[in-house]
Amino acid sequence: MAQYISFSALEVAQPIGTFYLGVMSAQHILAISHADVRRIEERDVEKVIGIQRPLSPDRVEELKQYVRTMDASFPTSIILAIESKDAEYDSRTGRMKVRRDAQVAKIIDGQHRIAGLEGYEREFGMSVTIFIDMDIEDQALLFATINLKQTRVSKSLAYDLFEYASGRSPQKTCHNVAKLLNGKKGSPFEGKIKILGRATGAPTETLTQAAFVDRLLPYITDNAMRDRDLIKRGKKLERPDRTECRKYIFRNMFIDERDAEIARVLWNYFEAVAERWPDSWWDRRPGNILNRTNGFGGLMRFLRDAYNAFDRPDQVISRSEFSSRFQRIKLKDSDFTPDTYKPGASGEAALYHELCKQSGLA
Repeated sequence: MAQYISFSALEVAQPIGTFYLGVMSAQHILAISHADVRRIEERDVEKVIGIQRPLSPDRVEELKQYVRTMDASFPTSIILAIESKDAEYDSRTGRMKVRRDAQVAKIIDGQHRIAGLEGYEREFGMSVTIFIDMDIEDQALLFATINLKQTRVSKSLAYDLFEYASGRSPQKTCHNVAKLLNGKKGSPFEGKIKILGRATGAPTETLTQAAFVDRLLPYITDNAMRDRDLIKRGKKLERPDRTECRKYIFRNMFIDERDAEIARVLWNYFEAVAERWPDSWWDRRPGNILNRTNGFGGLMRFLRDAYNAFDRPDQVISRSEFSSRFQRIKLKDSDFTPDTYKPGASGEAALYHELCKQSGLA
């Protein structure tokens, strides 16, 4: 005998047709929407529209972690297509019944959220939009409208929004450090960072806020989402051991709320860079990579080696001390070109390895 899932729903009429809005538990959505990951990866709607957007394992793992944080929320609807033989709506009671079977619902939108909730055992209500007997062409059109015409939020803007959070988090600290160094008179980053990822018209801007934060975060934490959640729950962060201190060089400073000292180390380090290669650091003309993403990325990778060379964990290293390390490096301003250091990860890595080799830290 068939089993059914029953829930309250509202009937909505729009030009595309009639559909239903309701609330279901995550477990019930999982029970009717797919039997395994492969069904999510091989959706008919994507075959019709001629694109491929396979399920991202990294995104699923990120969402699995996110749903376990204390402020997890999926406010937008999961969109499902169900055949009329598997669903029944009673307009008098406002109740929808859906046959409980893994093959019943096709996912039009929300496949990563659904996969991220797999294995989650606590109550998690989800808003759902259900289309009955929707043909595949209309499913494809709706999918395209939702996914292909939306504007992605810039990563820099996402980091900037952490400024409005009342509590501490690694993301907020990195954002504040970027903003401080960009706005402080005399800073080696003064006017260099495109806050919110868009140019303000200042001719000196060569770095995005996202590029800055992405390379600072790994020196504070290996899991920013986890740390933010623990802090919000009032729990203490675990201190790194001696070995981990060499990897997460700013971890203890962050735990001890010494964010100003993180900024000071970066100030001193990049002031030493500007002193060693003034033309390249301050030059914004095409063909110079040192003050752009590639050069900055290579320098940030080298920062850990240079910092650890002084064997004073959790302390501020001075500009003159960093300068003594850079004086050993024979690279000239004219060497920092895209011909020598190709755009992308390979060029960044090549610069890092060259800095290590010439400084004697390889």
